[in-house]
Amino acid sequence: MGIVAGLGSSSEGTSVVVCDAESGAVLRQGYAPHPASAPEGDPQAWLISLGEAATGGVLEGVQAIGVAAQQHGLLTLDAGGVLVRPALLGNDKRVQSAAAELTDALGGRAAWAEAVGSVPQAGQAVAKLRWLARNEPESAARVAAVLQPHDWLVWQLLGRPMRRVTDRGDASGTGFWSAATGEWRPDLVELALGRQAALPDVLGPAEPAGHTPEGLLISAGTGETMAAAFGLGVGPGDAVVSLGASGSVFAVHHSALADGTGTITSFADATGMHLPVVHTLNAVRVLRGTAEMLGTDLPGLSELALRSSAGSYGLVLLPYLEGERTPHLPHTAGTLAGLRRESMKPEHLARAAFEGMLCGLTDALDVLRGRGVEVRRVFLLGAAAELPAVQAIAPSLFGAQVVVPQPADYAALGAAKQAAWALGAQQGVLSPQQPPLWPAAASAAFDVTGEDLAVGQAVRQQYATVREQTHPGAFDAVQ
Repeated sequence: MGIVAGLGSSSEGTSVVVCDAESGAVLRQGYAPHPASAPEGDPQAWLISLGEAATGGVLEGVQAIGVAAQQHGLLTLDAGGVLVRPALLGNDKRVQSAAAELTDALGGRAAWAEAVGSVPQAGQAVAKLRWLARNEPESAARVAAVLQPHDWLVWQLLGRPMRRVTDRGDASGTGFWSAATGEWRPDLVELALGRQAALPDVLGPAEPAGHTPEGLLISAGTGETMAAAFGLGVGPGDAVVSLGASGSVFAVHHSALADGTGTITSFADATGMHLPVVHTLNAVRVLRGTAEMLGTDLPGLSELALRSSAGSYGLVLLPYLEGERTPHLPHTAGTLAGLRRESMKPEHLARAAFEGMLCGLTDALDVLRGRGVEVRRVFLLGAAAELPAVQAIAPSLFGAQVVVPQPADYAALGAAKQAAWALGAQQGVLSPQQPPLWPAAASAAFDVTGEDLAVGQAVRQQYATVREQTHPGAFDAVQ
């Protein structure tokens, strides 16, 4: 079919991955950092970074380009297509009160979940529009159109045409597009901003956005999460657990899931399917805090944990160090239960930290399972996935095979794969309904046995007992 490229524009920098369109083999790569810019950013810096990442002939021979970019950014344009102000980025905590205000304005969490599959969060564009209207009314009055980072980059690559586009995945994160209906909710834009604004056309997974002035095909593009899932090659039956300071669990599903509690955020993916997501506030921060308390680092904590045994000699750590979203306990704190003389050893506390973190993430997995989402494999992402204790403990608690992919820029790979799909569909060698069959990501797999399942169920029961004693009914509310 030819040669394609994926551009991954994250909050840290731009990655370029050039692949053979038919086999998916990586031919060339490039990278350039972005300047530190949170919580606002200069989109022109993203273009400069893109140019630097593509120097040295990286894009030579490329016929199609896909773009994946950081999610939940907001770019506002005036009637002439000029940026009204710097981009508001996903980690802008100033927007939290605006999100809460919007939740009440539509009638509560259930009303939002029914409307667009999610409850307003600080990261979403809808909350940023409300913040702009409340705090910068002169800027808000100039807003004629709104885009997200990937939309803006695609528009720039195409030469700033009259038509602006996005895809299902990135649109589903705005808070004013419904993955269930596949339509924008301009009334929610007006609710947030106080006026209407133009919204981009939403393209299908294999539909091209257009061609550059030089003739390169540009695919629809998507958000980082959706591109990473596509690059990993996950499908129905697969869940992905991302281990950052906080955690997220998402799975590929055939339909959007409306959740009146707001625990599930209903995203769309890059293939025409759906990505229901459940977030936890506490993941690797639990391990780091425990490691600091024990005077070690994460590898040292892992080594300690493996000296203990399943159940941590009765120690249970409820990992709600920053409050929690799943279950909804925003003002609570962590709990250490089961202290006895024989359990008061560093290795048992280390094990309890790993078990507590993973049990919290298993609670999030159970929310999806409870809504009919099948989970046969769990992909673990993040540096902590390489820790031996995580790999030893996770399969028994998750109750499924655990897959740890080798480190790679899966968002850029997913963008390249999407470019290959659009190119192949245009050439008539691929169906718009069937993406390229690239090899799965290189990975290590950790299977679960019947004995492992029994051990994991015992640990989870011990954890659930303490959780219910400490926060009665809290988890029942999200199931």
